[in-house]
Amino acid sequence: MAVQIPTSDPNIFDLKLAAESKNYTDEIKGLALSCGLEISELSTHLQGQLVAVHPAYDDLFDGFAPPEFRGNSKARTEWAVQQLKYAAKASQNLELNAHATFSGSLLWHTFHPWPQRPAGLVDEGFTELAKRWTPILDYFDECGVDVCYEIHPEKTFLMVKHMRCF
Repeated sequence: MAVQIPTSDPNIFDLKLAAESKNYTDEIKGLALSCGLEISELSTHLQGQLVAVHPAYDDLFDGFAPPEFRGNSKARTEWAVQQLKYAAKASQNLELNAHATFSGSLLWHTFHPWPQRPAGLVDEGFTELAKRWTPILDYFDECGVDVCYEIHPEKTFLMVKHMRCF
């Protein structure tokens, strides 16, 4: 059996420490093994959401960030990007080759908008997603870890249609 470890709460899993300490990750692996479990991947679903938040959702998504980053979308985004980089290194320390996350809510408002979205808006949004995520994905590559986006069915069409941006 395997377990996916969420990384949004340091009381459950200290992501920064896991990125910096092989001893810590060895302890975590040992604890999982003692329970008859393997770690399948780490997840940064909440932090990944904060990499690309549409401004209309700023207040709603602030709750996913530590209090010191709320109300400051630029600082919150920088924190989220750093969290993903910690996750890449922590995954490498755990000898994992996959990682689960979300890409953010940058385009949610375009799924079924009224009035209809203007031409080019979705392309522009995916260009921005690529700009934000490419440095993170490059770092995961350096750590030898694949990023696995959790795609929700209602977003699949938009993601597949515009994957060329990534």
